[in-house]
Amino acid sequence: MKTPVVAIFDVGKTNKKLFLFDENYRIVFEKSAQFKETVDEDGDPCENLESLRLSVFDSLREVFRLKEFEIKAINFSTYGASFVYVDENGEPLTPLYNYLKPYPEPLKEQFYQTYG
Repeated sequence: MKTPVVAIFDVGKTNKKLFLFDENYRIVFEKSAQFKETVDEDGDPCENLESLRLSVFDSLREVFRLKEFEIKAINFSTYGASFVYVDENGEPLTPLYNYLKPYPEPLKEQFYQTYG
């Protein structure tokens, strides 16, 4: 009989992890990866979106092949306020911007003048 599990992708700043939790919240499988950062159009460090995307799909294929587990749900946990803009088809338009990216001072001043 297969063990029902929930797959959790924990996308941290340093490590990207996949956990499978059983119904008693025990970790029954764990995998970790690290990716070299890339840079955005301003030369600031950012996540390597393609490496992250490929890792998620490769990891899912791997756990779906494990005969002892039945994946009941998939969830993601991420760090900070990082984001990527996507188009109407869900395709990325920009790099995955890091929450540590410096915010342009003139834009910051304009924001606070407008919104307080």
